[in-house]
Amino acid sequence: MNRYTTLFRQAALGLTLAVATLAASAQQTIVMSSTTSTEQSGLFSYLLPAFKAASGIDIKVVALGTGQALDMARRGDADVVFVHDQAAEEKFVAEGWGLKRQAVMYNDFVLIGPKADPLATKGSDIVAALKKLAAANGDFISRGDKSGTHAAELRYWKLAGLGAKGSGYKECGCGMGPALNIAASSGAYVLADRGTWLNFKNRADLTILVEGDKRLFNQYGVMVVNPARHPQVKLAQAQKFVDWVVSPAGQSAIAAYKIGGEQLFFPNAGQ
Repeated sequence: MNRYTTLFRQAALGLTLAVATLAASAQQTIVMSSTTSTEQSGLFSYLLPAFKAASGIDIKVVALGTGQALDMARRGDADVVFVHDQAAEEKFVAEGWGLKRQAVMYNDFVLIGPKADPLATKGSDIVAALKKLAAANGDFISRGDKSGTHAAELRYWKLAGLGAKGSGYKECGCGMGPALNIAASSGAYVLADRGTWLNFKNRADLTILVEGDKRLFNQYGVMVVNPARHPQVKLAQAQKFVDWVVSPAGQSAIAAYKIGGEQLFFPNAGQ
């Protein structure tokens, strides 16, 4: 065997090992479609390294509005979904796109607005606040992106029983962070999830004005995408994440995530 043959075999062996390593790495990576709130609140930066330490599995997160996250899963572009619109999640499962939906955690929505609160919305009644906004044509930034937050906002407007939301109502078609940025720069009102608000740095003159209304409850759920619809779904790895996030270890990790000493999400798996 001459040295060129030896070098060729060594190179071929190295290439084979590299391909095998890449294949193994790919098998240990799953895609999760989720909401902008779980990403922009900083939860996943805290939570997913703990999961990887426990399982060896990497998770690539694609943060979208809940509606878009579910659509991504319907296309087979995700292995697991972690979102916050229970009615949409239950429909997703009922139509056969996902396996069992499991509750994971909750927090709440809050109405954010200028500290001076020129429309006197402050209190604990979201419906009364929206009525005041509409009557005064107050500036309100809606995400308008079919997200869980947008779906909740539309429910509250419906409860208010208004034919119109006022001339100050604007849809940005954007995530929670950009919507808050627009509100901050224009002194507008906006509905936000508490987690993203607590992690939001560009607050300008904004503050929480409405909170504590039981209708502002914000539940999150997780589902594995149905491999019967999309055979490429990494069922075993995705199920490991679901099992972990609803386990005592995962639930404890969620409860431990805080900003400025304030807990952002409250675990409630199995309730």
